[in-house]
Amino acid sequence: MAARLVVLVSGTGTNLQALLDACADPGYGVRVVAVGADRDGILGLERARGAGIPTFVVRSSEHTDRAAWDRALAEAVAAYAPDIVVLAGFMKIIGTDLLERFPNRIVNTHPALLPSFPGAHAVRDTLAYGVKVTGVTIHLVDAGVDSGPVVAQAAVPVHADDEEELLHERIKAVEHRLLVDTVGTMAREGYSVQGRTVRLGAGAVAGGDAPAARRGGAVR
Repeated sequence: MAARLVVLVSGTGTNLQALLDACADPGYGVRVVAVGADRDGILGLERARGAGIPTFVVRSSEHTDRAAWDRALAEAVAAYAPDIVVLAGFMKIIGTDLLERFPNRIVNTHPALLPSFPGAHAVRDTLAYGVKVTGVTIHLVDAGVDSGPVVAQAAVPVHADDEEELLHERIKAVEHRLLVDTVGTMAREGYSVQGRTVRLGAGAVAGGDAPAARRGGAVR
């Protein structure tokens, strides 16, 4: 049985497209059951609709405060009973309701090697600091900003003539592959979380901090 995935997007949805392409192979073990967004009129939603996947939009402007928006988002996501939730370029910080509904089951990507350069301007900050190697981090989401346990990382060299857009595009190519590989492994082989340590597949340890989950995104 394929793991159920809800993907949240705010923009063009290139990471979403990478996941959709992977899901076309039944052996991948994952099925995107819904795509959500915080705004209308974005390419990410068009990609989902073009693939025949249900979509939903939860706008912060339609709620009295941030807490009400987070509750509405949590309800919308939970309606599709996902095993894993992926933030694929979702540009809102999620709140307590969604985190408590899906503990250790929300995955985010970040265009740097965390804990270096967290936040919305990671690529710009990377170039400003002058590091020679950056990369991609796949991490579980917690209440902080890009501060959750690291699931996987991959390095990307920084070239002397790099500009922000050029470096970001090179990072994205690695990000797409790493996200697909990591989510697929989590779904097919399970994972465990103990403190800040995440173990995938055969290396997962029973009895970790994460609650047990059904097959497909199984958390040990």
